[in-house]
Amino acid sequence: MNQAPANRADRFVAPAEREIWRILADVPDPEIPVLSVVELGIIRHVRLADDGRVTVGVSPTYTGCPATEVIARSIETRLEAEGYEHPKVESVLSPPWTSDWLTESGRAKLKEYGIAPPAHSVSHPKHLFREPKVACPRCSSMQTSKVSEFASTPCKALYRCASCLEPFEYFKCI
Repeated sequence: MNQAPANRADRFVAPAEREIWRILADVPDPEIPVLSVVELGIIRHVRLADDGRVTVGVSPTYTGCPATEVIARSIETRLEAEGYEHPKVESVLSPPWTSDWLTESGRAKLKEYGIAPPAHSVSHPKHLFREPKVACPRCSSMQTSKVSEFASTPCKALYRCASCLEPFEYFKCI
């Protein structure tokens, strides 16, 4: 069980774990604050021990992501504020995070925030070797071009729209 309850049969999630997922859904990503860590798809598991201790498995979006430590502290702080003593956040590196794990609400929020969501699924590797056709998140034009392979973070590229002339970030297919 390594996906959020929204992505699997909710009947398999104990009520206490469901409450922890609800709490985590309010923890924002520090780099894209309109997304929660659940919407980003980086929460791999929630485990509640008999003694009440919580362990949350988190997959970084990419190796060396500078936000990883901030995310861990944010999760611990939020859970402690909700009364969970000494919560533990552990890194889950396998399987590695993929942009396919972004939730539909997360993709919609990225677009509303002005960041184009990933254009394709990485389940078909051929998409990883082609330049994606990226729609402008502001005007929906497909007349866009990549300006830089990297934007504010390595998981995003910088694009420019030829229709509205606005620059925007594109969340890469990873």
